[in-house]
Amino acid sequence: MPSRVISQKAAVSVVYAGAMFIAVMDLTIVNVALATIGRDFHASAAGVAETVIGYQVAVALSIPAAAWLGDRLGPRQVLLGSIAIFTAASALCGLAGSLNELVAFRVLQGIGGGLMTPVGLTMLFRAFPQSERIRASSILIIPTALAPAIGPIIGGLFVTDVSWRWVFYVNVPIGVFAFVFGVLFLADQDHPVAGRFDIAGFVTSSLGLGLLMYGVSVGPNTGWTHGPVVASIVAGALLLTAMVVIELRAKAPLLDLRVYADRLFRSASIVLTLTSVAFYGLLYLLSLFFQNGLHFSALEAGSTICPEAVGVIISSQVISRRIYPAVGPRRIMVAGLLLIAGVAVVLSFAGTGSSVWLLRLILFVMGFGVAAVFMPSQAAGFATVGAERTGVASTIFNAQRQVGGAIGVALLTAVLSALHPEGTAAGQANIPAFHTGLLVCAGVAVTAALAALTVRDADAAATMVRPRRQSPADVAAEAVSTDS
Repeated sequence: MPSRVISQKAAVSVVYAGAMFIAVMDLTIVNVALATIGRDFHASAAGVAETVIGYQVAVALSIPAAAWLGDRLGPRQVLLGSIAIFTAASALCGLAGSLNELVAFRVLQGIGGGLMTPVGLTMLFRAFPQSERIRASSILIIPTALAPAIGPIIGGLFVTDVSWRWVFYVNVPIGVFAFVFGVLFLADQDHPVAGRFDIAGFVTSSLGLGLLMYGVSVGPNTGWTHGPVVASIVAGALLLTAMVVIELRAKAPLLDLRVYADRLFRSASIVLTLTSVAFYGLLYLLSLFFQNGLHFSALEAGSTICPEAVGVIISSQVISRRIYPAVGPRRIMVAGLLLIAGVAVVLSFAGTGSSVWLLRLILFVMGFGVAAVFMPSQAAGFATVGAERTGVASTIFNAQRQVGGAIGVALLTAVLSALHPEGTAAGQANIPAFHTGLLVCAGVAVTAALAALTVRDADAAATMVRPRRQSPADVAAEAVSTDS
């Protein structure tokens, strides 16, 4: 039995970390290759953008069914199956012979990505008791922070020195390792029995999220008043409104929105969504700012952003072991968001004469703020959610993160286009436009800090437990434990 070979805490952590790494890295690594893909396939910028939009829409379409599938088929089976789909689709993307093939394979890849993230998070939080949730979050934060930071570096190296196809092939060895490791060591978990599939809830939530993601993704490039964009956003909003009415009345809803009645989950969800807008929007903006505004190469821009991930990894261990158990989530998240806002304001003074190493130091410091927000929000957000609703809570949590990230990119693209549309399209420098975008990110982060003030540390008390020192005997006992 897999559970007799390795602790399930370790098994779930390894598999989920691998899955999260390739899913999150995909958000940034593909963008580096879009121009080269367009040249190879003789496609317009709008045509190449379909590879990104198709993936995002597919993720949005598949996320709502993740919790139900996990309870119906078993979380282990769904997690491993989705990793296999994502990995196989990545290989097919690298082999694509035309743009249409690439878009189709990206949609398949998005289906795998939309399922594996929420199901994996559910398994992670079921494996770790409440008192160890911050420990689980300190594991989760590493791939979440590292992947988007190093994606542009790896993508730049592949596009410049090898081939754009390797931005997809790079997922294959990581995905194969996570899948094989999971087959060998990952045990299934106890889970609620899935009820009847909620067709009305699935149609309204899936199509609503998909149309909303499509409109938000296309709007910055084609114009917010463009007919299809307006229709997509309006239809998506109406479908999501209908979904809320349907799910609140359903006896066995696909997405049990009553989880929002949980005060702590509701507050943490709002903070996570706003933070995703600021963080992913900031990463997107900095990549453009460094290359188009400060004239860095793709590799130099990526290496300048990467210290942010180093700051996250270092600070996450201190926060999880020392600060969070003593202080609680509210003050940590507020301080982290204000630090992110402060860094964005400082970067708004950067110009062509700015020191690269100073910029790297500033972004390293920002990593402390990022860890101080994402870790506590994930650890505390599920503190008062019952075990039977962990699956649906993680599905909603991930949907909000995806939507928040897409809105962040769309918001910053709209700012740049409004202030300097010609220069933005031509890749020319308009540093004041980028400075304004950075200030917008700072404003969103401050708004998230205000939302974090609604979090009550007392509600998260079960997660505020200082980890005890383990003896060698304890470590050995846990390594061979049979928990599942």
